[in-house]
Amino acid sequence: MTRLVATAFGAGFGFVLAWAQLTDPERIRQMLLLEDAHYYLMMATAFAVGTLGTRLLRTRRAHALVTGELVSVEHSALERRHVTGSILFGLGWAVTNACPGPIAAQLGQGLWWSLLTLAGFLVGARLQADLALRTDGRFRFSVGP
Repeated sequence: MTRLVATAFGAGFGFVLAWAQLTDPERIRQMLLLEDAHYYLMMATAFAVGTLGTRLLRTRRAHALVTGELVSVEHSALERRHVTGSILFGLGWAVTNACPGPIAAQLGQGLWWSLLTLAGFLVGARLQADLALRTDGRFRFSVGP
C-alpha cells in the first residue's frame, strides 16, 4: 500500500513539475540568472506550506495516514557535509538545469536528453556515497527497495 501511494504521489508531483514548467531548461536558466522569480516564489510557497503544515501536525500529535507513524522532524546540527553538499547540488543544478525531481519529470515527458542528466546524477550519487563511506564509515548507498 505504501508503494502504491508513493507512486501515485510521485506521478502527481511529476505532473505538477511539468505543468509549472519546472522541467523547462530555459525557464530554469532564467531563474538561476535571477531573471525570473517564478521558481523562487513556488519554492517559498512550498517551504511555507510544508513548515506550517508539519508544525500543525506535530502540535496535534498526528499520525501519518498511510504508515500510522507519529509525524516528527529530526533536527541535526549544521555540518561541513551539509554546506559542501549544498554547493555541489547548486553547481549541478546550474550546469544541467535540473535537479532530481525535474529529471524524473523530464523522463516522464520523453525528453531523451534527460537520460544524460540522469546518468550524471547517478554517477555523482555513487561518487558521493563512496567518498562518505571512506571518510566516516557510516553512510550506505543502495539503489532499489
